[in-house]
Amino acid sequence: MRVREGAAADAPGPDYWPAPAKLNLFLHVVGRRADGYHLLQTCFQFVDLCDDIGLRVREDGRIHRVQGAEGVPADQDLCVRAARALQQAAGIARGADIEVRKRIPMGAGLGGGSSDAATTLLGLNRLWRCGFSAERLAEIGLSLGADVPVFVHGHAAFAEGIGERLAPMTPPESIYLILKPKVSISTAEVFKDPELTRNTPPITIAGFLQSGGHNDCEPVVRRRYPEVGRALDHLARFGRARLTGTGACVFLDCESERRGREIMRQTPTEWDSFLVRGLNESPMRRVLQSGGTADFTGKIAN
Repeated sequence: MRVREGAAADAPGPDYWPAPAKLNLFLHVVGRRADGYHLLQTCFQFVDLCDDIGLRVREDGRIHRVQGAEGVPADQDLCVRAARALQQAAGIARGADIEVRKRIPMGAGLGGGSSDAATTLLGLNRLWRCGFSAERLAEIGLSLGADVPVFVHGHAAFAEGIGERLAPMTPPESIYLILKPKVSISTAEVFKDPELTRNTPPITIAGFLQSGGHNDCEPVVRRRYPEVGRALDHLARFGRARLTGTGACVFLDCESERRGREIMRQTPTEWDSFLVRGLNESPMRRVLQSGGTADFTGKIAN
């Protein structure tokens, strides 16, 4: 029997924690700060497509990634960086083994890396008994990425600033069909594009609920990644097609699971497709409130 370094032979297996994907129901770029960061307005909603983050406490202080996203070096993995940031902030001498089971596609605008980091912060905060509040964890998470705080707080939200100013919302928990074209999009490159609209007038929550908003990144992404444009045009045959974040994923509110499956049957197999349910409360938040640690199994089976 192979013994894990730094652990006893009879050490228990890791606890698995859910890290959900998100959709941007709209995304407006309303300005730009002096430091180059863009000022945004968006609505984040979670969906029941989740990565699993396995966490196991080590007594030797080492942060060791057992398994991670393909092609991502351990030192660049947001889970590893989150664990180290929490370890430093809390002055914790304990370490962790981290296992990342990916289901959320990368470079897709679904927030998988940010969600994984947030789940790592929340899970280790519990396992290490740090006692940090969600607000403190969100502060730590913001240093890792602008989307991390919404995953830490675990509630659908209207976001402003660079994405860190959050007001809880309860949009309809719709059934969405998500298509993933076979491209990976660099968010940084989209935001650097000189043709990106950066002066959309700010709206209120009421204004978003009335108009639905739009995504300022869509024209740039369509021009730079024609395959994403084709996926948007395909979904537009069935309703209002939207880009999430900077893409590459596009999505459609299908109104029902039955309708979603009908559209899936008419979708070219060149694109990965996911039929998901919108969630206003994160599965990780539910797990923490229940005191449990388990894989989230409430997703629609594709």
